[in-house]
Amino acid sequence: MSKRGDSGATGGLFEAGAPRPLADRLRPRSLGEVVGQEHLLKPDGPLGRMVAARRLASMILWGPPGCGKTTIARLLALSTDLHFEPLSAVFSGVADLRKVFDAARARRAAGQGTLLFIDEIHRFNRSQQDGFLPYVEDGTVTLVGATTENPSFELNAALLSRAQVFVLNRLDDAALEKLLSRAEAEMGRPLPLTPDARSALKAMADGDGRFCLNLCEELFALPVPEDGALLDNNALATAIQRRAPLYDKAQEGHYNLISALHKSLRGSDTDAALYWYARMLEGGEDPRYIARRLTRFAVEDIGMADPNALAQATAAWEAYERLGSPEGELAIAQLVIYLGTAPKSNAGYTAYKSAVRAAKETGSLMPPKHILNAPTKLMKQIGYGKGYEYDHDTADGFSGQNYFPEGMARRAFYQPVERGFEREIKKRQDYWARLRERKAADGDE
Repeated sequence: MSKRGDSGATGGLFEAGAPRPLADRLRPRSLGEVVGQEHLLKPDGPLGRMVAARRLASMILWGPPGCGKTTIARLLALSTDLHFEPLSAVFSGVADLRKVFDAARARRAAGQGTLLFIDEIHRFNRSQQDGFLPYVEDGTVTLVGATTENPSFELNAALLSRAQVFVLNRLDDAALEKLLSRAEAEMGRPLPLTPDARSALKAMADGDGRFCLNLCEELFALPVPEDGALLDNNALATAIQRRAPLYDKAQEGHYNLISALHKSLRGSDTDAALYWYARMLEGGEDPRYIARRLTRFAVEDIGMADPNALAQATAAWEAYERLGSPEGELAIAQLVIYLGTAPKSNAGYTAYKSAVRAAKETGSLMPPKHILNAPTKLMKQIGYGKGYEYDHDTADGFSGQNYFPEGMARRAFYQPVERGFEREIKKRQDYWARLRERKAADGDE
């Protein structure tokens, strides 16, 4: 049996002689064998330089599952002669940390450093994270934390200021192909797949190297057909279980995908928007959430350029509520197409924001008296309603009076664009502006 993955002083995961999964047997023995993270590990990469200097800084490894975070941490310890001390934030508490720090202190006195690897470090609460700080600062441990979540949201600022954050990539097709080749070399035979099925296998792995090798192990365990037939896409899907796409509705993946959908629509890339919509559904997102966000898009990014967009959004939302899944999801897909192909304008959104700022700046200015109703004699005496012109009774149907507070200059909040229906609105506004100027000039004469 291959001895790949024996980690020497860093310890192994399986006892000698015990059956070992393929992914463990193929665990890299050196940083040079790690695939997909060359941007960090190459000689002039940040981790490559640290290893060459044999001085590790505390760090956070942030990346998706199966991209090599644990393997890299073990190999960093091996490459710098540090004792590797692994902990999982899921199964460890304060008592476990105290034991680790006491042992690290004693080890340091004997001349050996400790690399404390904490898997899923985001699972530790804020006070537990604060507990690392003194031991990281005085060098008792070199902390290497691994997380699949955005450190900016999940880790203390104090901890982040003492650790460098390195972003690991999901494994691309080239990296996954290297793993497939290694698996075939380890097993001494090729995977029983057609070229298309081989590509489909890599797509099923979804950038996760460990999962990719687990799929390979399932395929190698299948009986070998007597006729040597290879599995095609359909046979592959039947033979192995495809996992759900990586997507956490409560975490960053959720916000990344809705952002991609929103920005694709804003850029009028309807095909990309449909893709991100489908990705969210595949990940288990609630279509009601998507419908709500698309309704917001209709008013924020289309607005009066196509006033029907809002009606389409609310209609699609209601259609989903009445039809449910999966039929109602088609109504939302139709909405995605409508919004993607509609003319875009954020003039209404911008106008509203500007009006809100002006309202805060100007405080409690009263409306001009001529547009105030005067239901009492006293109010008439002090000028309420005096000089008001009823627009319908004017020759143009437009009086041109001032409706802003006295003492406040007229402000143009709404600036329609030359797209869609707003082009017509702009013509109307320009017409009213000319009338207003003419009536103001007539009043000055």
